[in-house]
Amino acid sequence: MSTKIHPTAVIDPSVEIGEGCEIGPYSVLGPGVLLGPGCLLQNHVTIMGPTRVGGGNRFFSFCSIGQQTQDLKYAGEPTYLEVGSDNTFREFVTVNRGTAPGSKTVVGSGGNFLAYSHIAHDCTVGDSVIFSNNGTIAGHVQVGDHAVIGGLTAVHQFCRIGEYAITGGCSKIVQDVPPFMIADGNPAEIRALNKVGLERHGFGLEAVKELKEAYRILYRSELNLQQAVERLQALEPRAAEVDRLLVFLTSSQRGVIR
Repeated sequence: MSTKIHPTAVIDPSVEIGEGCEIGPYSVLGPGVLLGPGCLLQNHVTIMGPTRVGGGNRFFSFCSIGQQTQDLKYAGEPTYLEVGSDNTFREFVTVNRGTAPGSKTVVGSGGNFLAYSHIAHDCTVGDSVIFSNNGTIAGHVQVGDHAVIGGLTAVHQFCRIGEYAITGGCSKIVQDVPPFMIADGNPAEIRALNKVGLERHGFGLEAVKELKEAYRILYRSELNLQQAVERLQALEPRAAEVDRLLVFLTSSQRGVIR
């Protein structure tokens, strides 16, 4: 499996390129980039370092990956980006490195990042996520596995998007979105349980049933959040998914969307 590098590509001597990569026309790889095997850089792709990219990633035209943080506090210290394997980064996607010395932005594996989506400094993005066009997350945001960021969604810094959660298009997210839920609006509200998504991902009938009851307690009762959490904690036995929801709710720093 040979590596193909277009003669117009500009590659720093320190760059490490895995077997079977294809580096397209006018792409730029800066100092400190490590590119895993089987990656495709279509054309006009920029990857700056220090950045470590796993195997099988696809970068479409005009991606800008691993550029320095846009945080005004940044003073030029070495910061990092780590990207897993088998992601797709469509046109004009931007992913920034961390801000504080030694800090890093982390992107998991199997994600699909559509055109113009943005991952800011110090974010942690899980596996198998989807960022629709112009989905934008600010600094220090955490996105759980299998989450879907709707088109033109903007997520405030330090918020969390739980696993298997979805945000609707054009949503404004200023607090945490709990796992398994659908958030939509400006400002966003929790609209429903992500029942179709759970079924598509193979969640059992009993787990979905218990999550529907958890949703009802959280969002369709007269209980405040603390009371709702206590009601959920009193349920016995509980599905593992409800326990994961409780861990998320009780660890929130910004508060959760109601």
